[in-house]
Amino acid sequence: MEAFKAAGLLMLLALALVSPMVKANIGDFDETWRKRAEEATKAAHDAYTPNPEEVANNLNEHVHKSMDGNNSTRRHLRKKHTGKCFGRDTTGGKAGPYYVVSNPADDDLVNPKPGTLRHAVIQDGPLWITFAHDMVIRLSEELLITDDKTIDARGANVHIFNGAQITLQFVKNIIIHGLHIHETKAGNGGMIRDSVNHYGFRTRSDGDGISMYGASRIWLDHISMSHCQDGLIDAVMGSTAITISNCHFTHHNEVMLFGASDSYSQDQLMQITVAFNHFGKGLVQRMPRCRWGFVHVVNNDYTHWLMYAIGGSKHPTILSQGNRFIAPPNPRCKEITKREYSPESVWRSWSWRSEKDLMMNGAYFVKSGSPILKVNRKDVMSAKSGTYVTRLTRFAGALNCFVNKPC
Repeated sequence: MEAFKAAGLLMLLALALVSPMVKANIGDFDETWRKRAEEATKAAHDAYTPNPEEVANNLNEHVHKSMDGNNSTRRHLRKKHTGKCFGRDTTGGKAGPYYVVSNPADDDLVNPKPGTLRHAVIQDGPLWITFAHDMVIRLSEELLITDDKTIDARGANVHIFNGAQITLQFVKNIIIHGLHIHETKAGNGGMIRDSVNHYGFRTRSDGDGISMYGASRIWLDHISMSHCQDGLIDAVMGSTAITISNCHFTHHNEVMLFGASDSYSQDQLMQITVAFNHFGKGLVQRMPRCRWGFVHVVNNDYTHWLMYAIGGSKHPTILSQGNRFIAPPNPRCKEITKREYSPESVWRSWSWRSEKDLMMNGAYFVKSGSPILKVNRKDVMSAKSGTYVTRLTRFAGALNCFVNKPC
C-alpha cells in the first residue's frame, strides 16, 4: 500500500508537469481543468482496491447465488448480480433529483437549452437523468459529463447516433444505462461548455462511443454499441473502478481499449470488471485490449471475432472466468489471446489465467504467469461455468422497458 501511495504522489507530480497526453482534447488547460485533473487523480487513488483478487472472488460468489434461484426481475436500476466488482461503489445520481430530457436537439454547445441532454449532464450535484420519449440524439461535438450523474434510458428508445462521442474526463461516479450508441464520428472541437460555470476550447475528439479519461467509479450497463469511428469504449489515463456489464457489442473493429500507452505507467492502478456482455456479430479484435492494470473478464459470451478476443501489452493482469468463446472458422484465428509487441520471454511472466471458460470450435486460451487468486478457494464459490453464459447474457444490450412495468 505504501508503494501505491508513492505512485499516487508521482501521478500528482506528472499532472503538475501538464504533459500533452494529460491535456488530451483540452485546448486550454486552465485552472479549472488543472484542479479537475488533480481531484480526479485523488479520486482514482481512493477507488483503487489493493486486493483485486478478493473482488473477483466476491463477484463469483454472488453470481453463483443468483443462478441458484435468487434472480428476480429488476424494478430498480441496480446491478443484477450484487457481488463485488470494480465499479461496485458507483451510485451515480442516486442522491439527486430527476431531470427529464424532452428535447433531442444539440445545437448550442456553450449555452445548451434546458430539456436537452447536454444541459442535463453539466448541472451541479447528483442528478438522475431520464427521457420523456423515444428520441435520436446527434451530438454536434463531444458530450462532457460532470460528477454524480445517472443517464437512465429505460422506458424510452434512445439512440446516440451519427454524431460525436460521450466523454468522461476527470470525473467520478457516473452510471450510463440503456442507451443505443452507434455511428459516432470524430468531433472538430471548438468552444464547449463542460459545467454550469465553465466552458473552454476543445480540440478534435477521437470518435469513440464512450471515452473514459482519468475517470473513476464508472458503471456502463445494458448499452448496445456498434459502428463507431474509433473504439466503442476506451478507458485511459488512470481511469479505474469501472464495471462494464450486460452490454451488446456488434459490427466494429477495435472494441475496447484499456490503457493509454505502454509508457504511461500510471495506468497500473486501472481495475476493470467486464461481465455478462455479449460480443456479437462483426467484431474483429480488442474485447478488450489491456495495458497495465487488473481486468476481470467474467461470464461473457464471445460468439464472434475475426482476429482475437483478449489482447494486451505491458504486463496487465487478466483473469478470464466462465466465459464462452466460439472461435471463427479461420484456422489462423482460433487463439483467444494476443500479446502485442513483446516476445514470449517477456510475456510469459504476465498473469493471464483462464478458469471454467468454455472453448468451442477450436478456441484456445494461452495462459501465462502465476495463478492470480491468492485466497483460499475453499472459502468462496467459484464462477459459473461458461456453459451458463447463454442464460447470463440473454438480456444483454439496451432493454425493451416500458413505464410502470418491470424491466
